[in-house]
Amino acid sequence: MRSTLAIAMILLVTLGFATPAAAAADWVTIGSDRARALDESQGLTVIRRNGTVEYRYTGVGTIPAGVSSRGYDHVGDPDSVSGWYVEPYQRTDRNGKMFRVQSPSGAWSEYFHPLSAGIGEAHNNSWTAITPDGLWMLSGEWGTMTRLLGFATPGLNPAASTTLPLAFTVQLDRPMRDIQGCDFSSATTLLCASDDPTATLFGISKPLLQIDLAHTPEGADLTGRVTALRQLPLSSGCTGKFEVQGIDHQQDGTLRAIVMSPSVCVIIDSKTWRLRKA
Repeated sequence: MRSTLAIAMILLVTLGFATPAAAAADWVTIGSDRARALDESQGLTVIRRNGTVEYRYTGVGTIPAGVSSRGYDHVGDPDSVSGWYVEPYQRTDRNGKMFRVQSPSGAWSEYFHPLSAGIGEAHNNSWTAITPDGLWMLSGEWGTMTRLLGFATPGLNPAASTTLPLAFTVQLDRPMRDIQGCDFSSATTLLCASDDPTATLFGISKPLLQIDLAHTPEGADLTGRVTALRQLPLSSGCTGKFEVQGIDHQQDGTLRAIVMSPSVCVIIDSKTWRLRKA
């Protein structure tokens, strides 16, 4: 007679869920650091310039007054390659997006993206992930999506202009929901943090996802395969709704993911979790 666990596993496969054990090698939690609600609550990345290493976070408190006064009230999960740093913004009035870019010299510039009406592009600009070669960057919308958006990387790709058009899309083999951050772990692999509160898509809520691209991004449409790896850590002194935020994959293989705690604990014990492949 089959065990309850075996029956559950069969049901998950039958329904199309990718179970963490079957999907990939386990990612284990190896530690955490406190995440401040004001300025460490949206995203994170590592900037490497001239032999220095800077851990950069984003949050409502990191939005410059001159940016928020123009309607850009939300900053997402940033990324950095070769000393260049890019952070994504969306507007209150839902009229286009902006990528704020810092060069290796420290100078700032802004690149504006008008929404692509032909594909029904949503206004959300939740995250950006730069390809390891620096030429292209991916971005994501909110809700249930079966695509990622691709752009030339400002400062690193000569094709980038201050009015930044959509260059390509990544069509996914299955839907994802409420992606708050993604980062490349290899030239063709993305790790993504989902704030999905349900288990309807992958059999687990708040999952860590992996996207395997058909090939390295080259400025033309391509496809990607989505796999659920595990649920991200959810631990707090309060009970209620956790909010998964940005993600960062470091050179030594450490994955960092921000999870904001429920209720009043959001200012007490929200965490940036550290994970590593077993």
